Amino acid sequence: MATAQLDGKAALVTGGSRGIGEAVAVRLAADGADVAFTYRGEEARAAKVVVRIEALGRRAWAVRADSADAAAVRAAVDGTVERFGRLDILVNNAGVGVLGPIEEIAEEDVDRVLAVNVRGPFLAAQAAARRMGDGGRIIGIGSCMAGRAPFPGGTLYATSKAALTGLTRTLARELGPRDITVNLVHPGPVDTDMNPADGESAPMQAQLTALGRYGQPSDIAAAVAYLAGEGGRYVTGASIAVDGGFTV
Repeated sequence: MATAQLDGKAALVTGGSRGIGEAVAVRLAADGADVAFTYRGEEARAAKVVVRIEALGRRAWAVRADSADAAAVRAAVDGTVERFGRLDILVNNAGVGVLGPIEEIAEEDVDRVLAVNVRGPFLAAQAAARRMGDGGRIIGIGSCMAGRAPFPGGTLYATSKAALTGLTRTLARELGPRDITVNLVHPGPVDTDMNPADGESAPMQAQLTALGRYGQPSDIAAAVAYLAGEGGRYVTGASIAVDGGFTV
């Protein structure tokens, strides 16, 4: 049942058709928000998320948009405002990861990862700042890899996620006079189809956490919901680890 703490609000979640993004989109709807979300492929999967949101009595909009496409990112923000009449919450969740020895990372992979993980959130935040009213919320999804590198091969991914810390802190200062908060959530190992808890590297990743286990997408969604709700109104410029103690 909806708590209605976000009743009357409108949210946009990038990469919201699966995993953490899906959990965030559904949680925001459960808390009372109308939710738009982007997806890159799998239209049928996106349609199922729409059904889940609408079952909660909220409006939903799934828009195909690649976060590496600047025009598509801006159109998703503008389209959310046009469809719902407002934009109160932006969650920059869409991301890609390419792992491997730095000597073997292809230039096109560098361009793709930085375009999706860094330029996409920057442009979405820029577009949102133009359309969002006072008191809005911008929340990024980073990674525990931005703060700790316990194994090799994550240089490109960690670089892209670490950049979000600078974006978050400086944007919080810039938008603070408008009472818009800007925060970053750093997940640890989370059980998704991109990094399943029964995957080949899962035992190693779980062992690196203080709790010794994977988290669930709902754990990340709960942190996002806190920051988007009344509890997060005096939190800005923060990087919050929801990683089971990965970075302890």
